[in-house]
Amino acid sequence: QVQLVESGGGLVQAGESLRLSCVASGRTFSTNFMGWFRQAPGKGREFVATISLSGGMTLYVDSVKGRFTISRDNSKNTVYLQMNSLKPEDTAVYYCAAGRGSGRYYSPYEYSYDSWGQGTQVTVSS
Repeated sequence: QVQLVESGGGLVQAGESLRLSCVASGRTFSTNFMGWFRQAPGKGREFVATISLSGGMTLYVDSVKGRFTISRDNSKNTVYLQMNSLKPEDTAVYYCAAGRGSGRYYSPYEYSYDSWGQGTQVTVSS
């Protein structure tokens, strides 16, 4: 498994930006596809974005397309989620996740991931 530590959450106003970071340790980072998920109060956890091992392939939930960008720096064992034009409905705990894969694999499904971070709170006020 992989140990994951998220950071970068906080309280912002609608329209502002945040960048989340997730640092991984343990399994070789470049062998993991990575994902971001979120859980809003009273709701289940939902997929936000995923990125393949080399970073060449990405996928987003429709509600964040054009506003959020997932990226990774394999030399720093870190995956990022740049969040622009934030909306109150983006308020949630954001979780980083890692799954073992190869090639261009990535996944929007929770069951594909075997390691999860503790989460970081993002609150967007209107």
